[in-house]
Amino acid sequence: MRLNKYIASAGICSRRKADELIEQGHVSVNGKKVTELGFNVEEKDKVFINNEIVRPKRHDYYRFYKPTGYITSANDEKGRKIIYDILPPELHHLKPVGRLDKDSSGLIILTNDGDLINELTHPSVKVAKTYIVSVDGKVQLHHQQQMAKGIEIEPKKIAYADTQILETSNSSTMLKVILYQGLNRQIRKMFEFLGFNVISLKRVQHATITLEGLKKGQYKPIKPKQIKELKDYLKKIKQEQR
Repeated sequence: MRLNKYIASAGICSRRKADELIEQGHVSVNGKKVTELGFNVEEKDKVFINNEIVRPKRHDYYRFYKPTGYITSANDEKGRKIIYDILPPELHHLKPVGRLDKDSSGLIILTNDGDLINELTHPSVKVAKTYIVSVDGKVQLHHQQQMAKGIEIEPKKIAYADTQILETSNSSTMLKVILYQGLNRQIRKMFEFLGFNVISLKRVQHATITLEGLKKGQYKPIKPKQIKELKDYLKKIKQEQR
């Protein structure tokens, strides 16, 4: 990890400010002063600023199955129920990666890793998010093609989705929907444009992290192996999208 990022990860200052501290000779690694920008450190290294040790924050990662009826927020002026009403106080320092609207359920990744949140939500990185959606009526091939081609859900906002029909009946259709964008209420607005009402919407996967093994309202820590797989996935898709 670069030295400036290591310092920033401890919550001491921004990377830019960390660069200034390094250039000004305030930083040492394993007892030796470092003034080189871009210097790399490893986990075993000891970093000091003005002879005070730097301790990077511990990053926590959780999966959470949001039930319907709750909003993905830390507070709400309208007095609606929020996800932190369910989560225990020891997890209140974690932030949700993206949002699910009140009427939607499913997977939310919770973490205090700001870099990971940015990578998973930045518009320049096309991260896959998978949903199971039920709608009134019969979805036809031409509807699916229109969703893949793009629908203007707001002025100058084109939404895209890949879809696969899982079940169909005379009155409803269940689909798997994959998004690579993060537009507000995107799926609902796309189906509304096509003349369908969404009955239920559940996110089942975000990048490599899935909802598997969770019940509504339940949360579990994400294993280190799964975090490594997630970061490897992000690295791979960023390379592919260059």
